[in-house]
Amino acid sequence: MAWEILNLVFPLLEDVDLASCMAVSREWRDVARDDYFWKCLCIKRWPSTYKMSNFPTGTYYKLYRNSYQCPNSRRLLSPRLSFDDLEFFIDIWSEGNLVFSKVVPGKVLQDGVKNPTPRTINVLSYLLEGPGFKMTLAVEPGFSIPMCDTIGVSVIVGYKDSSKVAQIVNKSIFDYVDQTSCRAFYFDYLNFPHLYPLASGIRVCISFLFLGNGNGDVAEVSGIVMDFNDVANTKEEVLCLLDRLDWK
Repeated sequence: MAWEILNLVFPLLEDVDLASCMAVSREWRDVARDDYFWKCLCIKRWPSTYKMSNFPTGTYYKLYRNSYQCPNSRRLLSPRLSFDDLEFFIDIWSEGNLVFSKVVPGKVLQDGVKNPTPRTINVLSYLLEGPGFKMTLAVEPGFSIPMCDTIGVSVIVGYKDSSKVAQIVNKSIFDYVDQTSCRAFYFDYLNFPHLYPLASGIRVCISFLFLGNGNGDVAEVSGIVMDFNDVANTKEEVLCLLDRLDWK
């Protein structure tokens, strides 16, 4: 009988309310995932979608989730986290061999590189002048990576005084190099728990800053940058985003 009542009520809800119901219990989540409800919402927001017989996402729920943008994303509550409470575990591989491994206090990434050395000032200058909040780590001494190698990176964030951690990226592969700006990029999508069923399509950007050493096939990494500038441009917004990760 309960599911019959839910099937009567759920079609009357707006998107955020229906998504909130999915976080109540497993039973409510299974009922709220019925594609009919999300088809109605898709047609309400994008009327032309009723003509779609096949689409890449496979279901109307995925179509809505992937296309949804929270209108209040800039009016976040005060963050419950502090960079002083966090530490970041950063590991980098080149062709499967570990080349960099470091535990970085959150305050270091928050403060960034305030006084770049002559060695790093050119590639870090854009960070000092550019908009948005970027977490920056100077790598001293640097390490060299052949540009033809497969480069992987993992980043985990954890509370200093507990065992709780959350994954940001997991051995992701760098796939774009901009020789002009001396940067190598990787973009990945964050994973969120079922409490945030409409949170998707939020990207993290990890980039290397490198110096040329006279050989165009080799990059000497001098800095690591992480940002969420698609959705978070201030320290407070970044902390709110980190707070929503799948902490375990």
